[in-house]
Amino acid sequence: MRIRATVAALTGTLALSALVVPAAQAADEPNVPKFAPFAANAPVDEVVGDTKITKVAVNGGKNIVVGTTEKKKFTVAITATDPEGIYDADALLWHGSDIESDIDGLLLSDEAGATCKVVNATTSTCTVNVTVDPKLDLYSNILAGKWKVSANAIGNDGDYVIKDTVGYASIQRNARLTTNASPEPVKKGKTLTVTGALTRANWETSKYAGYTSQSVKLQYKKKGATSYTTLKTITSGSSGALKTTVTASADGYYRYVFAGTSTTPAVTSTADFVDVN
Repeated sequence: MRIRATVAALTGTLALSALVVPAAQAADEPNVPKFAPFAANAPVDEVVGDTKITKVAVNGGKNIVVGTTEKKKFTVAITATDPEGIYDADALLWHGSDIESDIDGLLLSDEAGATCKVVNATTSTCTVNVTVDPKLDLYSNILAGKWKVSANAIGNDGDYVIKDTVGYASIQRNARLTTNASPEPVKKGKTLTVTGALTRANWETSKYAGYTSQSVKLQYKKKGATSYTTLKTITSGSSGALKTTVTASADGYYRYVFAGTSTTPAVTSTADFVDVN
């Protein structure tokens, strides 16, 4: 099931609720509760029986980097255990301080059920897909950074567990970085000016904007060498602009490198080769 909710719609009790599977289902499907995200008056952090969630992995443990227009799909893998085995599981990501009363961001799983892989008789890892649309889901830049992960799991015997926070995931604003060294070619010993720009996705305008006051390294690799050396660290200015000078010594490659922040990923520019004569 795919739901996209606005902040205005996130009222009442925000939790996971149980919906009974119709009895008319096939005989091999147990009559256990199915979970629908955020139904009214549903419990939070509820445990019935001995079903347990032991691990949740979002996007394979990597940060989720989102630009201005392209949708980003990622997975949430829920590992759960029950003496009778696991029937199904689900997960969602939410942003705010309290899942019941203070939530300003919500990402639900794309499908009604998970794809579950049996680990052993008692344990399964169930995977759901989640799609984030920057134009619909990320209406504000305040949503960049840490999100909470909520999950549930259902045992074959009808036992279940609901946890409003079982882990965390980071959703970041995509970054871009450029480098241009001039003049080209340049005489040995002369001044080389290296410019560039550090920009990142602005989810409120659906455009890229300068990332100012950030430390960026200028690196150099001599032609034929295998690694880069950091020449200096400068700070991005207005509109994310970068500019510095170096003395040309030999043919080689120049690039800018940004280490990233909690809201913005690390990025390395394409290197610019300079012919020194």
